[in-house]
Amino acid sequence: MLETKLKVAFLLAVLAFAALPVMGILRGTTSTPFEDPPSEPIEPISSDSAASDTPVSEDMVAIPAGPFIRGTDQGGFDERPPREIFLDAFAIDRYEVTNHQYAQFAAATGHRKAGPPSRYAKNVGKMRGPNQPVVYVSWDDAQEYCRWKGKRLPTEAEWEKAMRGSDGRLWPWGNTEQPNGANWARMNDGYDATAPVGTFKLDVSPYGVMDGAGNVMEWVEDWYAESYYRESPDRNPPSPEHGVYRVLRGGGYTTSGGDVRITSRSKMVPDFRDETIGFRCASGSKIESEKIAQGEGKPTGNQSSRGSETRPK
Repeated sequence: MLETKLKVAFLLAVLAFAALPVMGILRGTTSTPFEDPPSEPIEPISSDSAASDTPVSEDMVAIPAGPFIRGTDQGGFDERPPREIFLDAFAIDRYEVTNHQYAQFAAATGHRKAGPPSRYAKNVGKMRGPNQPVVYVSWDDAQEYCRWKGKRLPTEAEWEKAMRGSDGRLWPWGNTEQPNGANWARMNDGYDATAPVGTFKLDVSPYGVMDGAGNVMEWVEDWYAESYYRESPDRNPPSPEHGVYRVLRGGGYTTSGGDVRITSRSKMVPDFRDETIGFRCASGSKIESEKIAQGEGKPTGNQSSRGSETRPK
């Protein structure tokens, strides 16, 4: 009898230990393996104006022509090598496109509204504020919105320069990590999901562009190519002509670890929609205007490696 009880106790102990990894997956994580979140949320370094429900202005920031350092040796293979790249002048939205702005577009054009399939709607109720970034938009949705505004998606090189400045820094604020510098999963900052755009005033680039390190990842124009930083021209690099994935840049509110580095590159199929993905728009140079006038770069539905779309700049 005693032997049977010992066997049962041993079996229960084995099952309990085996269940620990599963419980960890179900609970999720808000930290990297090297840090534990504090029991109390830390106060984000934020802007008081961002908390208002009054829609933020659709402000754009002018980025001057000139060189900048693209890439880094401190990241993954696809971020290498660091090179000096020259870009013509362009402008980019100061903030990520918001729910309020995208709703105006959907109402005016009949384009589908931003929203997930019901099985993916876990956090939607926490992300509907007028000044929170719009999410659950595909690459084509983002492209169509920008065109409705008379703009376009930024190229990958433009996005990196706008967020990084010209001096090769690894975060918008410099080369030293700031745990509460952006809305990400590094620390408990008081936001369960996205924050109103512009909330974290440290997450601002040398040019004044907000939320590059955190809040949501952002679609850009380019097709993804792992070795493109080695192969692209050093002046106004265009997108690769074909691809399977579109590039996503920046960190999101679920991002942790080294992925918060402003040089990090992500990728996803262009028709994917998720609560961690949004976008912002850019407007371009004379080259851009000429190509739009010629009708180039117009999306033709769902893009894939079979597509032949050219970059609109």
